Amino acid sequence: MSRFQVKKVAVLGAGVMGAQIAAHLVNVKVPVVLFDLPAKEGPKSGIALKAIDNLKKLKPAPLGVADDAGLIQAANYEEHLAQLKECDLIIEAIAERMDWKLDLYKKIAPHIAKHAIVASNTSGLSITKLSEALPEEIKPRFCGIHFFNPPRYMYLVELIATPTTQPAILDQLETFVTSGLGKGVVRAKDTPNFIANRIGIAGMLATMKEVQNFGLSYDVVDDLTGKKLGRASSGTFRTADVVGLDTMAHVIKTLQDNLDEKSDPFYGSFGTPEVLKTLIEMGNLGQKSKAGFYKKVGRDILRFDLAGKEYVPGGQKADAVYERMLKKPAGERLKLLRNSEGAQGQFLWAILRNSFHYAAVHLAAVADTARDVDQAMRWGFGMKQGPFELWQEAGWLEVAKMIQEDIDAGKALCKAPLPKWVFDGPVAKAGGVHTPEGSFNPTTGKFEPRRQLPVYARQHFPESVLGDGSVKYQAAGKTLQENSGVRLWTLDDEVLIASIKTKMHAISPDVVEGLMQGIELAEKDYQGMVIWSGDEPFSVGADLQAMLPAFMVAGVGAVEGAEHEMQTMMLRLRYAGVPVVSAIRGMALGGGCELAVHSARRVVAMESYIGLVEVGVGLIPGAGGLTYIARRAAENAAASTGKDILPFLTEGFTAAAMAKVGTSALESRKLGYLLESDIIVPNKDELLFVALNEAKSMYQGGWRAPHKRLFPVAGRSGVATIKGQLVNMRDGGFISQHDFHIASLIANVVCGGEVDPGTLVSEEYLMTLERQAFCSLIVHPKTQERIMGMLSTGKPLRN
Repeated sequence: MSRFQVKKVAVLGAGVMGAQIAAHLVNVKVPVVLFDLPAKEGPKSGIALKAIDNLKKLKPAPLGVADDAGLIQAANYEEHLAQLKECDLIIEAIAERMDWKLDLYKKIAPHIAKHAIVASNTSGLSITKLSEALPEEIKPRFCGIHFFNPPRYMYLVELIATPTTQPAILDQLETFVTSGLGKGVVRAKDTPNFIANRIGIAGMLATMKEVQNFGLSYDVVDDLTGKKLGRASSGTFRTADVVGLDTMAHVIKTLQDNLDEKSDPFYGSFGTPEVLKTLIEMGNLGQKSKAGFYKKVGRDILRFDLAGKEYVPGGQKADAVYERMLKKPAGERLKLLRNSEGAQGQFLWAILRNSFHYAAVHLAAVADTARDVDQAMRWGFGMKQGPFELWQEAGWLEVAKMIQEDIDAGKALCKAPLPKWVFDGPVAKAGGVHTPEGSFNPTTGKFEPRRQLPVYARQHFPESVLGDGSVKYQAAGKTLQENSGVRLWTLDDEVLIASIKTKMHAISPDVVEGLMQGIELAEKDYQGMVIWSGDEPFSVGADLQAMLPAFMVAGVGAVEGAEHEMQTMMLRLRYAGVPVVSAIRGMALGGGCELAVHSARRVVAMESYIGLVEVGVGLIPGAGGLTYIARRAAENAAASTGKDILPFLTEGFTAAAMAKVGTSALESRKLGYLLESDIIVPNKDELLFVALNEAKSMYQGGWRAPHKRLFPVAGRSGVATIKGQLVNMRDGGFISQHDFHIASLIANVVCGGEVDPGTLVSEEYLMTLERQAFCSLIVHPKTQERIMGMLSTGKPLRN
C-alpha cells in the first residue's frame, strides 16, 4: 500500500462544490483548510466562513454531524497562502473559468510543498491546458480530480492525468481517494467533460431531443427514465432540476465550445434545448430556485409547459404496457421497444440506441476500457447498468445490427457508423466488451483487467460489471451451514461470516436460528464471527410479516415466544466466547440496530443509518434495544461524578421514543448506537476486510466477553419525571394519546419499572419488561392499525 500520507488538505474555492468537498474531508477525519478571496467587509476570511456556516443548512447534509463544520479552517488568499506548505493535497475548486484558474495557479505556486499533489476539480476544462500555468517542478504532481455533486453521497471520482503527470502520483491519489475518502475511482482521458458528464450530458440532450420528436411530457418521461429503466429514481428532468439548470447549461456549453463536428459527429444534437434557455431566462434554475422543469405549489407538483410558458398540473404516468415491457429479459425488452407502435416505446428504444451508439463511437477517445464507461455511468448517474453492460446482456451482435440498421435508415442522431471493433475481432467473438479476462480497450484491441493497486486488496467483493466472471459473495468461500435465513461461511478458515439472506435482511425465526448456530460453530472452530452481507441494508429489523401468521393462529403467546428467542440470541451474541463483529452498511433499524449494539464491535460504512424505529408501527424495541439504553446509561453514570442516572438516560429514551435514526455513522455514534471504539470505514467495499481483521485482532489480543453484571436503574421516580414531560407534549398536541402510551411503556422499561431508584437489575429482568410491553401493544387496535398501514403503504401511520 502506498505510503503517501495526507495529513492536511487545502481546498481552494468556497463555492457550493468546494465547501462540500471540505465537508467530506472532515467526515473522514482529514484536517482541511478552505480558501477563498479576501472579503471586502468584515473578517478577511468572511467568504469562507459564510460557506462553512451554510454547510449546516444544506440538504442533503454534506456533513455527517452538522457541528463538525467548525473543524473546517477558513482562510483567504491574501493572508494565508503560507499555510499551503503544510498541505499534502491541494484541490482547486473555483469557478469554471480557465483564466481565473490559471491566475490562481500562478499565485499559489511559490507556496506549494515539494511533495504535495495539486489537483483541479474542474468538471470539463482541459487539465493539460491548466497545467501550463504551473512551474515545471509542479507539473508531474498535477492532475484532474472530478468529484460529483453532492460529493459526500456520490461514489464516483474521475482522475485525469496530463502528459506530464507522474504515474506514481496518480496511483497515490487513487489510493487516498479510494480508501481515505471512500470513493470509486475511474481514470478518464483529458477530453471535454471527461467520461460521465460527456456521455451522461450527451444522453440528457439526446433525451430532450427525442422528447420533442415524440411529443411527450416531462412527467411521463421521468416516469419512463427513472427506476423502471434501471436509472436514478429522479428520471431525466427532475435530475436536471436537482443538478441545477444553470450548471447543466454550463456543462453543455463546455461541449459546444470544445468540440465540433470533426471531433464529435453528434455535435449537431448539442444545441442548448429551447426549454432550457427559456427556464434560465425566467430565472427558474431548478431546485435551488424552487422552480425548473417542476414547481411545487403547496402539496401539488406542477410541470413546466413550454408552449404556454407556464406551470400546469403534473403527475402523469407512463402507460402500464411499457412498465411490463421493461421487466422482460434484456434481449426481449429491446426488441419489444424497437417494434412497439406507441410513442413511449419508440422513445425508450431511441434513447437506449442513442446511448449505445454514443458510447461505442467515443469509447476510445474518453476512456481506457469499457469498464471505465460503465462504472462511471453507474457511480455518477445512478444507473443500475452501464450502456455496454445492457447492450452485452441483450445480445451483443444482435443489438449492434439493430443500431446500425437505424443509423443507415437515418433514425439515429448522426450518420457515424459503429466502430469496426463492434462487429469484428475479439469483442464480436466474446459476445461483448466484458469478459473474465478483462474489459475491452479499443486502443490496444485487448481485454484488460482491473488496475491492480495494493489498495484494492482491501476489497474482497468490489463492484463488478456484467460478464467479468467475478464470483458473487453469495457463492464465495466455503459454506458451513445454510438455512432460508442465513448462510454461514468462511473465506479464510479463521473467521466465520454470517450473511443474512432474507428480503431487506429482516430478522425471521430462521435468521435467529442461523445466528445461534453461527455462534456455536464460531466458538468451536473459529477466531470470531462477522455478520455481513454484500448489499444494503444491514437489516431492517424483525420480520413482522413472518410473525403475523403465528399471532393469528396462536395469539400473543406465539409473539412472546418469538420475542424471547430474539432476546436470547442477542444475549448470546453479547456473551459469546469469541468476538462477534457487525459489519454495517445502509440501514440498521429496529432489530437490526439491536443486533448491532449486542455485538462485541461494530465496523460501519460512513453511509449507515442506525436507530430504533419500532414506535413507527406502534411497538417498542423488543429484542434488547431498551435494555441496551438502560445499561449504557448506568455505565456512563458510573464513569461520571454524578450519581443520578436520569440525565444519562434522556438521550437514549428520546431517540427510541421519537424513532430517531442517525443520518450517518457519525450521527449514529452521537445517538449512542456506536461507541468510540467502533470503526467507521469510508469505503463500503472495504467493510468486510476491516471487519475480518478486527475479529482476528480482538481474538489474538485475548478478547473475552464482558462479565454479566447487575446495574442500577432510575426506577419509579425516573418514570414519573419522564411521564410528566410526556403529559405536557400530549396536552400541547405534539403527540397523540397512543404515542403517549407507547412512550410511557418505553420509559417504564428503561427506568426499570416499579422499583426504587438505584435498584440493581439484570438484562434479563429488563428484557422481561420489554416483552410484556411489546405483547401488550401488539394486541392494541391502534398498534394493529399502524402495522397494517406500514405493511400496505410502506409509510408510518400516525393515529
